Amino acid sequence: MTHEQSAIKATYFSLIGNACLALVKGLAGIFGNSYALIADAIESTTDIFSSFLVLFGLKYSNKPADDNHPYGHGRAEPLITFIVVGFLITSATIIAYESIQNINTPHNLPKSWTLIILGIIILWKEYSFRKVMQRGIETNSSSLKADAWHHRSDAITSVAAFIGISIALLLGKGYEAADDWAALFASGFILYNSYLIFRPALGEIMDEHLYDDLILDIRQVSHKVEGVIDTEKCFIRKAGMKYHVDLHATVDANISVKEGHDIAHLLKDTLRHEIPQLGHVLIHIEPNE
Repeated sequence: MTHEQSAIKATYFSLIGNACLALVKGLAGIFGNSYALIADAIESTTDIFSSFLVLFGLKYSNKPADDNHPYGHGRAEPLITFIVVGFLITSATIIAYESIQNINTPHNLPKSWTLIILGIIILWKEYSFRKVMQRGIETNSSSLKADAWHHRSDAITSVAAFIGISIALLLGKGYEAADDWAALFASGFILYNSYLIFRPALGEIMDEHLYDDLILDIRQVSHKVEGVIDTEKCFIRKAGMKYHVDLHATVDANISVKEGHDIAHLLKDTLRHEIPQLGHVLIHIEPNE
């Protein structure tokens, strides 16, 4: 299975899981008198739309290069990540607003069975986070990592709801709003996670220097290529799941242009074979003087 297929499969997993959880949370919140669960359902609903966006971004970003996009369509992925972050911020704002409204509205204590529902949800969402994040790391997909953080923020919201409902049930009358306070607290965590997702995507769009480990791998592979004496400048840009490289390689100053050309091609082919996540590799030959 290719990285692209693995990422798309993980997104379908998120879509189906979020749709089922939104329904379960909504029904449990309504019949269990839990505003925190209803707020949780709202976030899962926004997760469905964000997962659709991630799926679209993954498929579009993996379209092959064309005349208008010689480096491919990979930059669509961080743009989709920005939109996903927007969904996260929107859901956090809605949860915070609804929580404040419900704190000031008298209501009954949540049902005790909602804790069982929340316990199952927490375990599932943490599993989902780990599964999707693993795929995001394996495929170098920023939007898939953002989708994974949706699962983690959902788990945090559910943990907060679990704590709030437990407090309300243990302390009884007068503490009905404990789960609303918990939901309000969780919205702050969601906003913080939004920043964690946004920051690397912004670095990707701005071609920020973030890939020291990959540069080290590139230099190590380059030194094994016959004819390459050393490497100098190495610049990396990430686009989707691929890394585009500009590398300066030092060769013997006395060889012919043809020999230098052949070394450059050999170096390029070797790098792309040894490091499959590389996309375009541009080699600039420097004479060793």
